[in-house]
Amino acid sequence: MFLYDKDVVRQDMEELVSREFVPFEKLRGKSVLVTGATGMLAYYFTMALMHLNLTRDFGIRVIALVRNKEKAQAKFAGFIDSPLFEILAQDVCDPIDCEGDVDYIFHAAGACSPYFIKHNPTGIIAANTQGTVNVLELAKRKNVTNIIYPSTREVYGKVEGVEFIKETDMGVFDPLDARSCYPESKRIAETILKSYLVQYGIPFTVLRIAHSYGPGMIIDSDGRVMSDFISDAVNSRNIVLKSEGLALRAFCYVTDAVAAIFLAMLSGECGGVYNLANETEPTPIRDVAQMLADLFPERNIKVIFDLEQNTGAYCNYARVGLDTAKLEALGWKPEVKLIDGLRRTVVSFD
Repeated sequence: MFLYDKDVVRQDMEELVSREFVPFEKLRGKSVLVTGATGMLAYYFTMALMHLNLTRDFGIRVIALVRNKEKAQAKFAGFIDSPLFEILAQDVCDPIDCEGDVDYIFHAAGACSPYFIKHNPTGIIAANTQGTVNVLELAKRKNVTNIIYPSTREVYGKVEGVEFIKETDMGVFDPLDARSCYPESKRIAETILKSYLVQYGIPFTVLRIAHSYGPGMIIDSDGRVMSDFISDAVNSRNIVLKSEGLALRAFCYVTDAVAAIFLAMLSGECGGVYNLANETEPTPIRDVAQMLADLFPERNIKVIFDLEQNTGAYCNYARVGLDTAKLEALGWKPEVKLIDGLRRTVVSFD
């Protein structure tokens, strides 16, 4: 599906590229490589680059690295004929090469959903380790201006005694936990980036991201709470909670997240790391479910509590927020309210 044709997505693009705190002018005439370009954040990032080309004549060369060429051709259908857009179909775990200059790289290749953590943990590790090495080897040859890497809040592990985690905090987790394939490989990816900076001077900026959502997200068999809820709403199914739904989550709409990505890439500290989360609306997941039901009354969605079948999903652990002061000091702030983001996301699937 070519989301750029959707009115709600086109509105998102215009709002995104109009954010004054992002120095988009630095991208004029540049070349940008996006790995994992069909993933939600990378997809919106790529569409924003092309929106700058189509509406402001920025002349950005966009290279979308993907594993599945057919999927990419469908998702980028309206850009295929542009001389400024190209698809590079390959696995990020293979050596990467492309013609011409590359000024910026957004290295977003790699799965993160509970489904892939369960069914392909070694693939997650490979993309975050060997894939990152391959990106950096290309960057070394191309003399890039900056690499932006989307890491995860999960690299912090279990941090105790704080209400909000700063970039300098670091907790612990069990490397033999089956889930650790994801945060451990993200940790080593950050270390690989730092090592290439120390040894070869390759610039990078890391964002540790929490709970982003929006159009383009995977909603089928993903396993994350927002994906499950959006899937139910899109398909007019009742939302069944197998807990009391009291766990707090703070969700960041995709345009707010991508604005932060552009800002960090263009204005962030070389070798620096920034927390990225919308901490303005921590909400119990039961309330998120009810918001979706209330937003679309014509779909007759009910929120049902099935506590007898409690599987431990959507657990009620004490939430520790991310301190985003460092990112906010660059000028970033979230702008999309949860209720509006939920509406936009569901409508994008219609």
